[in-house]
Amino acid sequence: PARRDFYWLRSFIAGGVAGCCAKTTTAPLDRVKILLQAHNHHYKHLGVFSTLCAVPRKEGYLGLYKGNGAMMIRIFPYGAIQFMAFDQYKKVVIKKQLGISGHVHRLMAGSMAGITAVICTYPLDMVRVRLAFQVKGEHRYMGIIHAFKMIYTKEGGFRGFYRGLMPTIVGMAPYAGFSFFTFGTLKSIGLAQAPNLLGRPSLDNPDVLVLKTHVNLLCGGIAGAIAQTISYPLDVTRRRMQLGAVLPDSEKCLTMVQTLKYVYQQHGVRRGLYRGLSLNYLRCIPSQAVAFTTYELMKQFLHLN
Repeated sequence: PARRDFYWLRSFIAGGVAGCCAKTTTAPLDRVKILLQAHNHHYKHLGVFSTLCAVPRKEGYLGLYKGNGAMMIRIFPYGAIQFMAFDQYKKVVIKKQLGISGHVHRLMAGSMAGITAVICTYPLDMVRVRLAFQVKGEHRYMGIIHAFKMIYTKEGGFRGFYRGLMPTIVGMAPYAGFSFFTFGTLKSIGLAQAPNLLGRPSLDNPDVLVLKTHVNLLCGGIAGAIAQTISYPLDVTRRRMQLGAVLPDSEKCLTMVQTLKYVYQQHGVRRGLYRGLSLNYLRCIPSQAVAFTTYELMKQFLHLN
């Protein structure tokens, strides 16, 4: 049992480090996405690439990494909780024998684990977004601790930390659902149509075909892109609700439905509900690749194979 406990700890560290590396790689894109989604007045007339160039000019290169510290503190426990919760939920779902296939078990456990991890680490996400939205010379928050104190005292105690939780949870289910579904479909079509080109025998069972790593990454990327397209307006809604008090139009964005309506009426679909989506695709692919590669390296480093 001792070995197994340490196995958990090691895989937890591997997942945490992989998450941190992936997020740091794409941190500049994350910062720009938040500035664009909530129409920061310094950058609101710019597009994705012009904002990426404008931030270093206005705030120096470190400006691209604003809010990344809070992100690192959040991503480590997020990965861990999700990992452990997934295992527990899967046991419960299987024990209840709900008469459903293995894919649905995984999907339900994955969604529930994701939601648990989000709820546990949400206040850190809130603080990170507030820090990332600040522009040099107009600082409302001096750092992570100061931001926590300010939100707690000025925005109604603990409830202040959970603004925008609803669209996050509502967006999570279709996001997890569609990514699992798309990935599964692509995988079965690929292996049925071109087994020699796309597949290789599994290491633990030579009779089973699995996708080659680069094909797996590609399918994961496509699945992620489709899932993100579907749930993206909810991501925009969450960011606006999280920024709440910082935005001039905050009283119009108190609930999820109000916010969706307001963004649609003010900015329309392309410039409102889907603003910054192209950036999300750019983020998705390197992030997946880095997380995947780091995780593999960490597994070798920590003797998990």
